[in-house]
Amino acid sequence: MFLKIAMLIIFFAIMIAIGFWCRKNSTDVNGFVLGGRSVGPWVSAFAYGTSYFSAVIFVGYAGQFGWKFGIASTWIGIGNALLGSLAAWVILGRRTRIMTQHLNSATMPQFFEARYGSSTLKIAASIITFIFLIPYTASLYNGLSRLFEMAFHIDYSICVIVMAVLTGIYVIAGGYMATAINDFVQGIIMLFGIVAVVLAVLNSQGGFLASLDGLARISDETVATTPGIFASFFGPDPLGLLGVILLTSLGTWGLPQMVQKFYAIKSEKSISTGTIVSTFFAIVVAGGCYFLGGFGRLFSDKINIASGGFDSIIPTMLSSLPDILIAVVVILVLSASMSTLSSLVLTSSSTLTLDLLKGHVVKDMNEKKQVFTMRLLIVVFVAISVVIAIIQYKSNVTFIAQLMGVSWGALAGAFLAPFLYGLYFKGATKASVWVSFIFSSVVMILNMLVRSSFPTLLQSPINAGAFCMIAGLVLVPLVSLFTRKPDAKVVEDAFACYNEKVLVPQREALGDGDE
Repeated sequence: MFLKIAMLIIFFAIMIAIGFWCRKNSTDVNGFVLGGRSVGPWVSAFAYGTSYFSAVIFVGYAGQFGWKFGIASTWIGIGNALLGSLAAWVILGRRTRIMTQHLNSATMPQFFEARYGSSTLKIAASIITFIFLIPYTASLYNGLSRLFEMAFHIDYSICVIVMAVLTGIYVIAGGYMATAINDFVQGIIMLFGIVAVVLAVLNSQGGFLASLDGLARISDETVATTPGIFASFFGPDPLGLLGVILLTSLGTWGLPQMVQKFYAIKSEKSISTGTIVSTFFAIVVAGGCYFLGGFGRLFSDKINIASGGFDSIIPTMLSSLPDILIAVVVILVLSASMSTLSSLVLTSSSTLTLDLLKGHVVKDMNEKKQVFTMRLLIVVFVAISVVIAIIQYKSNVTFIAQLMGVSWGALAGAFLAPFLYGLYFKGATKASVWVSFIFSSVVMILNMLVRSSFPTLLQSPINAGAFCMIAGLVLVPLVSLFTRKPDAKVVEDAFACYNEKVLVPQREALGDGDE
């Protein structure tokens, strides 16, 4: 116990020290929200990865989908790496950095206003962002609490409050730069931690081959009658597996807290290096989490799904590990949760301040007032999410994966298509963006309220969210064909940034041969 507490104290001290060290970079809006657009490749890549993977992934998703799909759940981690990281950096990275700087937008709602020439779109996007980030934040606390209770036997409410306060301190003090540097430190912990945990758990079952053999001998006739189905290539439900892969991978393309990482990239080199590093990070962390979860049924004699829920699977698998490894697990999941939480609260506070309050509620808001308001709203947002997390836990409303599914589905479904087409397609109209916003928000709210009325396939928030994203990619160009064309001046001004000439070294581009 002394070792675990000592490691926690050292971890928290480093996080807070970094927060106060970065205060000098957070005196204005650009510095507080984007780190002055000067964040290097490794820090950018780790900031992206750690914001991507949290306790929701490690405890909620890995446990639930590992139980449901068996070893095939590893495909989710592979999809996260290839589609959610590699493809996102290649397709969105450079264009996002260039156009957002050209349009002087620090948040996704600001991008929608400048790109589509509509201040009402900005207000709508900021409201959607704030509302649907709350259930995601609540799910972060829930996943962390189960591991803290296993390791320290501490009351859930105390876990939530301590984590929220400490995260709030370093975000308020250092803004985006503190968040990014802490993400780098936390990412290193996650990389080494997940490898150690996977090896330890498999070793406790006799090694990889013995674990795989044991998994192949398990059957569940309520899921499938095929022998060895949980050790098979695609598992018992390939279609359901595909839905999870789409939501958790393609969804990052439309999440404000993820896309905003591209806003702060420093240079061209940062994009190429960041692409490689973030993909490697995702393969190890996401692949490791889902690979571990795939062996959950080997511990079925210790797990009671009916009473503990899917969120109890991973903690049960880890409960018999040595104390030193349990301490590593706690720090690992704490790192994952705090990095994502810091990204969420910074995104929410900056969105509310810059997109909703500035110029609408408060007419005269200078730089100093904007930064102060963002810091104040971080406190408010953290407090709201803590209250909701505690109420949700006490009343046992839903599982982690369902909370995150609703949040990701609504945000990614609403924003992915308008943002992607905004970077590439000049013909996207304001009306098509409104359709995407309304369609996904309504579908996910109805899925939460009247889930039983949905078709069987879409009753899962995961599948409903994936459906919203795909629908948005179809609706935006389709609606754009039949609605009023965008203002040509606004569109040309936005896309002019891609044609600006810049000087680069000879090793990056050949000359024209005339000199």
